[in-house]
Amino acid sequence: MNWDWQVFCEDTIERQVVQGCFGKNGDITYLDWLMSAWGWTVSVSLCALVIALVVGSIIGTLRTLPDRPWTVRLGNAWVELFRNVPLLVQIFLWYHVVPAIFPALKQVPGFLLVVLALGFFTSARIAEQLRAGIQALPRGQRYAGMALGFTTFQYYRYVLLPMAYRIIIPPLTSEAMNIFKNSSVAFAVSVAELTLFAMQAQEETSRGIEVYLAVTGLYMISAFVINRIMAFIEKKSRIPGFIAAGGSGGH
Repeated sequence: MNWDWQVFCEDTIERQVVQGCFGKNGDITYLDWLMSAWGWTVSVSLCALVIALVVGSIIGTLRTLPDRPWTVRLGNAWVELFRNVPLLVQIFLWYHVVPAIFPALKQVPGFLLVVLALGFFTSARIAEQLRAGIQALPRGQRYAGMALGFTTFQYYRYVLLPMAYRIIIPPLTSEAMNIFKNSSVAFAVSVAELTLFAMQAQEETSRGIEVYLAVTGLYMISAFVINRIMAFIEKKSRIPGFIAAGGSGGH
């Protein structure tokens, strides 16, 4: 098997090797294209992650509010809707169906629609994790906040949520890594991310092995960086002995 990594130094029009592998004077090489696709993948993933964290935190909190049955039902409905519909189906709904219902969205870039679809899909999973984290806390923490005269908002803000987030950092790490992998479905609506690059570059160059190995490597690097960032956050926010105590005290 002969591998030709020089394919990434070729320009995308004439297929001539470019010195330095990066295009000049308007030329675009496959390496330029690959880096641009990686940028789109990172952009989609990080924007969707921000939406997922914000919305997931709100929904997860709503599902644990005491004496608020309708907010709990609303949160449950959100989770059931977005968690049980395949992501690819949701992206097509956001891209084709939602703009037809709301014509103003026809002017919204496909990038933003993909970010919303991926963010809401992941928010349902984060909401479930946060609900579990809050319910795993010892009941005494909630009662202590109430005894101090805190409102519901205050004891969630200052007592429950800071501790719950510490508990769910490991599953949040998995979701942050998954969102990079799930961003690959954006190719279905022509967002120029890594998977779309791989499909098109392989067709043009007939060098599928090199192309897919490079794309796979970039996905692995992205996931590894997120993993290390989350591991650093977990290390800095860890409370020694808390998780074991919390797990037994929540019953």
